[in-house]
Amino acid sequence: MTARRSVYLETMGCQMNALDSELALGSLMQRGYQLTGDLLNADLVVINTCSVRQHAEDKVYSRLGQLKGGKQKRRDNQIVAVIGCMAERDGDGLLDKMPQVDILCGPSELHRLPGLISDVEATRERAIALSGRLRDHTTSAIASVEHEDLEALDSSRHFGVSQHAAVPKVFGRHQAYVRITRGCNKYCTFCVVPYTRGPEQHRSPDQIVEEARRLADNGVVEVTLLGQTVNHYHFDPKGPADTSFARLLRRVHDEVPQLPRLRFVTSYPRDFTDEALEVMSSSPRICKYLHVPAQSGSNSQLKRMNRGYSVEEYMGLIDRARALMPDIALAGDMIVGFSGESEEDFQKSLDLLRYCRYKNCFVFKYSPRPGTNADGRLPDDIPEEEKRRRNNEMLAVQAEVSLANHQGMLGRKFEVLVEGRSKAELKRQERDRKSTRLNSS
Repeated sequence: MTARRSVYLETMGCQMNALDSELALGSLMQRGYQLTGDLLNADLVVINTCSVRQHAEDKVYSRLGQLKGGKQKRRDNQIVAVIGCMAERDGDGLLDKMPQVDILCGPSELHRLPGLISDVEATRERAIALSGRLRDHTTSAIASVEHEDLEALDSSRHFGVSQHAAVPKVFGRHQAYVRITRGCNKYCTFCVVPYTRGPEQHRSPDQIVEEARRLADNGVVEVTLLGQTVNHYHFDPKGPADTSFARLLRRVHDEVPQLPRLRFVTSYPRDFTDEALEVMSSSPRICKYLHVPAQSGSNSQLKRMNRGYSVEEYMGLIDRARALMPDIALAGDMIVGFSGESEEDFQKSLDLLRYCRYKNCFVFKYSPRPGTNADGRLPDDIPEEEKRRRNNEMLAVQAEVSLANHQGMLGRKFEVLVEGRSKAELKRQERDRKSTRLNSS
């Protein structure tokens, strides 16, 4: 791939998807691609998908529908690639419903994407790389791929992506993600991630430290260590120098002193050790921020979700974190309307919300995901209207908590990282420009 070609890249879903997109884009840029915002005229369209909720999948079908509807207008030789969790979970369904899709690539096979593109260019046949499933006609292309495995994609990161002139709207210039684990072993009954991203794999601490160092040397001022259950990290090279999550945090903090800010997401409550809390509290450049999803404030619901801890254990973690770091900012996730959730269960979740005093909390209505342990085993028995009510009520309670948190900051000074103008400000400026044009005409 030496010719200058354009790629339209859209990312949906979590921070892990954002990192996957950056790594994939860097690999494509090194092969001569340039980023474009023109969906219909791009040589290559890459949609990085999410399968956590039905709404996320609906957005993918909507975007692909634009390409289908614009078939006469879009380039005849345009290649459309669907990558990420939805490709892994519903590959055959996507191909059946969307004939315009040329490539399916799961999150564990992203190192194969350049080879898949070459294969489609050569044969004009579909190319598929999903976990444990490679179509026969992709064999020759896969053999020519430079990266031998997914680890090589992380290790060969293109450090100029965030600084590229066409990229600021996609990736931050001053913040970067570094993956420390892939996959998940928890198998919460509602969650599709273990099936789309596979079992946990932990990267070498030396590679992680070196990647953080190179990012800092390239102007990044905040690195976020990333994993589905980031604090479950453990690397054992079959020797005495095994590395826990707490030791990894200490290494990155101490061995990359030129990095002003270090943080991590997302933490799993059961695995968060006091050692990790102590490293956070004693390391001045580790942000005092902890995203630790509870999902419910009811023990019976936590058991049905297979979360592996009790409400009391979760509250104990919050108490220990605040005892060591009184100003720690906490963030959480909550699911409303999960199978069997009674009004009493829901009220217990509101009580936990008030107890934790989250800086922010992501609230989701339960959406059954095909292939999960809950699908077909636990009834989706909460009416949509009731889910909506509980969702809105929980958001209202969190708004009250957030307001109280913000009022407690009045009169104080904080160091902040400014990346640019907010979306609200940019929209306001655009409205002002339109108003000016109308008035002048």
